[in-house]
Amino acid sequence: MTGPDRVPYDFAVLRLVPHPHLERWTPVGVVLHARIRDYLDARVLADPEVLGRLAPGVDTDVLVRYLENWVAIARGAEGAGPVALYPPSERFHWLTCPRSDVLQSSPIRRGLAADPGAALEHLWREHVGGGG
Repeated sequence: MTGPDRVPYDFAVLRLVPHPHLERWTPVGVVLHARIRDYLDARVLADPEVLGRLAPGVDTDVLVRYLENWVAIARGAEGAGPVALYPPSERFHWLTCPRSDVLQSSPIRRGLAADPGAALEHLWREHVGGGG
């Protein structure tokens, strides 16, 4: 049941897949898009020590830069490249398109929330657990 103050949103979980051929992954981020509110934001795990434990042998400096750029693109930050200039819906779909890379998106899921930012934080805790 929807209330007048709740809006639909789409979200995806960013997965760290150190060895894509093994198809094992660990959640390291969440991106949330609420089209009605023109809201797009992401939160990622960018602690090199934690990432090093999750993906031994992966260059954590490169991985942190990639993750931070993922958030910058979601936020439309200056200097995040041409994709960051796209409208929020296009950036969301670019961020969540299928990849066969070390970082992959889960399927897109939906929800309802009065506050998309609070929903992003809830999804972060639920899927990533704050990185601990």
